Amino acid sequence: MSTVALMWEARAVEGRGNELLEWARAQVLAREPVRREVLRAAQDRVLVITWWEVPQGGPSAELPELPEPSADLITRAVHRWRFESVEVTHGG
Repeated sequence: MSTVALMWEARAVEGRGNELLEWARAQVLAREPVRREVLRAAQDRVLVITWWEVPQGGPSAELPELPEPSADLITRAVHRWRFESVEVTHGG
């Protein structure tokens, strides 16, 4: 098995960052990830990272993702990234 992290980032309309944060926290996925973290940053941005276990070599597996919030809540389309974990090796 390998781990895939899905990152979802959106920027709220000015002054609506808390509303976007609560919207993101309330989203229910089709199944539960191994881990889910919700973060916020300056400029009313919200980042959600979910971690999933997938079969080895399966980083393109179908995984539940957060949807787009309503257009009146965000200033631009949601940005999405997908990362696969790699083994850390230490040089000697």
